[in-house]
Parts: sequence; structure tokens; C-alpha cells
Amino acid sequence: MEILIYAGQLILGLSILVALHEFGHFLPAKLFGMRVEKFFLFFDAPYALVKKKIGDTVYGIGCLPFGGYVKIAGMVDESMDTEQKERMKKPPEPWEFRAKPVWQRLIVMVGGVTVNLLLGFAIYAMVLFVWGREYLPVENLTYGVSPSQLMKSEGFQDGDRIVDVEGRDPKTLGDVSLAILIDGARHVTVERQDSTGELEKKTIDLSANIQEQILESNDKVLFSPRFPFYVDSVLADNNAEKTGSFRKGDRIVGVDGQPARYFQDFVEAVKDRKGDRVHVTLLREGHTVEVPVDVDANGIVGLQPRSPSEYFTFSTEEFSFLGSIPAGIKYGWQRLKDNVSSFKLLGSSAGMKQMGGLIAMSKAYGPKWEWQRFWEMTAFLSLALAVLNILPIPALDGGHVVFLLYEAVARRPANQKVLEYAQMAGMVFLLTVIIAVNGHDIVKLVTGRL
Repeated sequence: MEILIYAGQLILGLSILVALHEFGHFLPAKLFGMRVEKFFLFFDAPYALVKKKIGDTVYGIGCLPFGGYVKIAGMVDESMDTEQKERMKKPPEPWEFRAKPVWQRLIVMVGGVTVNLLLGFAIYAMVLFVWGREYLPVENLTYGVSPSQLMKSEGFQDGDRIVDVEGRDPKTLGDVSLAILIDGARHVTVERQDSTGELEKKTIDLSANIQEQILESNDKVLFSPRFPFYVDSVLADNNAEKTGSFRKGDRIVGVDGQPARYFQDFVEAVKDRKGDRVHVTLLREGHTVEVPVDVDANGIVGLQPRSPSEYFTFSTEEFSFLGSIPAGIKYGWQRLKDNVSSFKLLGSSAGMKQMGGLIAMSKAYGPKWEWQRFWEMTAFLSLALAVLNILPIPALDGGHVVFLLYEAVARRPANQKVLEYAQMAGMVFLLTVIIAVNGHDIVKLVTGRL
């Protein structure tokens, strides 16, 4: 069932984004009097699943779910069909792309990117209007944080309270992680207890290569909220239930004689004990009880903790319809800047390994169909699609823009053969990237790293 949910969310999200992106090319082309011969969701090679001709345009759905395209008469595009090549040898017709002024052609080429940008901002605005924004402020983390093993090696300790991060004013732990990974923050100030129990501030200086270390370690969470581990429920069909010894309200305080008073401490204590038996110490009605339980192949025993909302005060922001618009643009703009900044991470081998394809995108939507998460992820992908498409790579919108800017400056179009060869090279490059990232997804899925 989870596979169907993953696939369904990805297909719906990409269909919305691709259809509207192509409509961003289609609409100005029609307005400027260009003949649009095809409007396809996904690629129709080797065949189309559905197609219907209305007027001069064939509308359809292709069999290769890697994007979509609009075929405009008189334009060298990704289809590279024989008919188009022959047409380009003849003088331009008034309704062809190449017959129109450069400024009109530029508007057509940036139309898709423009729609994706506006769509991303609009979705974020509507998410804020409908659901608002609930988050856990870093200052409300009563028990501090539980750092990942990598962050502990950098000097963080369990119970640290983060008070300042270089280069960003973090509201949440997610903001702290983005500041380190994306913005390159190297100095984090924490508040912790000294040996006498007094609070002191300490600035932690991170390693120069901390970004690469994070990517290599595949740490998805650098900091987690620290909170006591009270059992809320015993999960059915798990080893904890089989013992019959755990109850709702038990407070877990240790594993194999070592302290584990907080939930993350317990998780760390058992996750590498797969297949082993551990002895869990708990407090129940003022008494100490020790329970032996086996750790399963996933590194869990089957105990559900109380919700963090019982320990912390969450902040909630609600937005009017008009108020959600600037808030959505501001939030989307920050996500867009983070997206662009993350490109510098691709300069390392560890960064290249983080690239993902369709499987990674489907996983990002989550195993449950939650509309808020669906729309937030779709908005993120819309902005990412805008950034990718404007890159100056032949076969992408940005590649066409480069040649049009050349034509505007040189006052003559680029050589037709150069355009065709650039288009072919761009398609080969993109297909290579698509195969590589999706193949990498499969490898990560098989090895359990996805």
C-alpha cells in the first residue's frame, strides 16, 4: 500500500508541475501567434498513451514519465524530428517561432520557469492560509537537544540549548541544520550546565569540511528535541508486546545498566543491537523494574513515546488570505535561496551522492497521504524545477535563452547546425543524468540508505 501512496503522490505532483510548466510556454506562444503543434505531458517516445488533435495542436500523454514538452513550429526543440529539420531549411513562415521578434521568443522560453516560480509561491501561501504554521521554537526546548553522533564529535553534548547560529536567526532545529549545511555556518553558541550545575555559554567551532562530513555520514537529522521517555503505547506485533511487561505510563531510565532517561538516548542505545537481547530499566509507581526484551532487525523494540507536544510549547502562526500572500512569498523565497545555495555542495563527491531521482522524490512525499505535506513538497519541487530549467544547458529552457540572448546581442541567429548539435548534446547529457540519478536511487534503496 505504501508503494501506491508514494507513486500516486509523485505522479500527481509531477503531472501538475509539468502541465503548468508547459502551459507557461503554450500560452504566450499562442498569444504571439505561433503555431503550437504538440502539447504533451511526459514524452511520447516511442508512443503516446493518449492523444487528440484540437485545431492545430495535438494534446496527449506520453509513455515516458520524465517531463513533458510543447512543440512550437519553427523551433529547434528536444523532439528533433525530421519534419522540423526539413522545415528549418525553408524561409520562415509568419506563424513560426523563428519568425517572431527575439523579445517574444524570450518570453515564450521563460514562461515555464515563471509559472513554476509563481506556482511555488502561490502553493506556499495557500498552505499557510489553510493550515497555518506550527513549529517548535529552539528557545522552547526545555531539555535541550540530542545531537547526532557527528555533531557530538564536533563538540555538542546531550542537553545543549542552541542560542545563536552564525549567519542565520534560527527559529527551529531545522533552521539550525540548514545554516550549517547550506549557509556554511561554522560557529554555534550553546548553553549548557557546567560541573557545578551553573549555566554557561560555549561557542562550538565546526570543522572546515563539516558539510562534506554531513553528506558522507548521510545524517538526515543533526539535532533532535530531547525529552523524557514515557511509554504512551506498546506497538502490536512487536517484541515489547510479546514480553507482556511494558505498560502505558512507564518511564524508561536505562538500558543494560547505562542511563537512558531521554527518548533519543534509548534510540541510540538499542539501534545497533539488532537481534540482541537488552535489559530495559523503567520506573513504575515508584518502583524500579527491569525487563528483558529483544531488539528486532530494524533496531527497535516497539515502544511508542508520548508526543513531544506534552513537554513543549509549540508556536502557531495563522494567516488571513491577504496576509498569507507575502508570508508565502517570503517563505518560498527562502526555500529558493536554500535550493540555489545547495548547488555548491555538488562540487564534492559526497554531494554528488546525494542526488536523487524519482524514487528519492517519491520518498520525500512520505508514506502517508497528507495534503499539507503533499502541497509543501509540490511547492518545493516547483521551485526546484524552475531553478533546474533556467540552467544554461542545451535542451533546457536556459539553453534556449542563452542562444536568444546571443541573437539579440549579435543581431543575427546562431548557426542552425550549432543549435541542432547543442540540442543533441544537451539531450544526451540530460538522459545520462536521469539514468545516473535513478540508478543511484536503486542502489541506495537496495543497500538501505534511502
